[in-house]
Amino acid sequence: MNIHEYQAKEILHKFNVPVPKGFVTISAEGVKTQVSQLKSDMFVVKAQIHAGGRGKAGGVKLAKSAEEAQQFVKDMIGMTLVTHQTGPSGQQVRKVYVEEGSSIKKEYYLSLVIDPKLSRPIFIFSSEGGMDIEEVAKNSPAKIVKFDIDSATSFDSSKLSSSFNLSPEQIEKITNVAKNIYDAFIATDASQIEINPLVETNSGDFIALDAKINFDDNALYRHPEIMELRDYDEEVKEEIEASKYGLSYIKMDGSIGCMVNGAGLAMATMDIIKHYGAEPANFLDVGGGASKETVTEAFKIILSDSNVRGILVNIF
Repeated sequence: MNIHEYQAKEILHKFNVPVPKGFVTISAEGVKTQVSQLKSDMFVVKAQIHAGGRGKAGGVKLAKSAEEAQQFVKDMIGMTLVTHQTGPSGQQVRKVYVEEGSSIKKEYYLSLVIDPKLSRPIFIFSSEGGMDIEEVAKNSPAKIVKFDIDSATSFDSSKLSSSFNLSPEQIEKITNVAKNIYDAFIATDASQIEINPLVETNSGDFIALDAKINFDDNALYRHPEIMELRDYDEEVKEEIEASKYGLSYIKMDGSIGCMVNGAGLAMATMDIIKHYGAEPANFLDVGGGASKETVTEAFKIILSDSNVRGILVNIF
């Protein structure tokens, strides 16, 4: 399950991860008053959607006055934001987050994810954080380092000192942030926490300037408070419907619907479709114990996609 940036920052704040102060709004009304309560002479206005790449797509603006912040909010509410992660149809902006501006000395990247090979969390760190982190990963992979950790050793700061030109004070502050992120990760059953950028300010503090958290769907029954953060407006209606029947469904842009039992076979089936020049319209795993009713609902969900021109059923 995904949540918005402002929700992720609220969670991280509870675990003592430094974040800028801000507020979320669904309209421009009253923004000037709320902005005046922030202790800053500049403000960052951010469109809230469940997708990355907002900055390059015009979804992040720097306002130098309360009036300008309010105008940016007015412009963003209701707009369709198209990024490299939304697809060509984009996503409608329904919420905007306004926060205090920060003096940025240096941008870093820090994330915590599950490594499927190790079956435990690992940290990923780079001294080249920011909007171009994908390009860094592609063109300068040596600048991105993975830290294998376990519950006994947690974050090994010595790996930072051996890989990057950081002072002992910088390492200590980054380590503190990392430990708090780890605590949040474990406590919430997260599958990913990404801070990009983690910025060092001119005063030497480290702040999570942007935050993304994904949660393990299979553990949500333990966290009703996290379930309350779910924004159905940000999700694909077919995927919501599929979850009601225990179906693993992911909508795609092609025209050939897929109904398969088993995730591996489903991916192989999609590869076959692409190999022969077509594009899959979805990933759909009905599971090994699907009933007649479940399969019927699966067909209904696939056929609700107007792009579907045919369905390939591959049941083993």
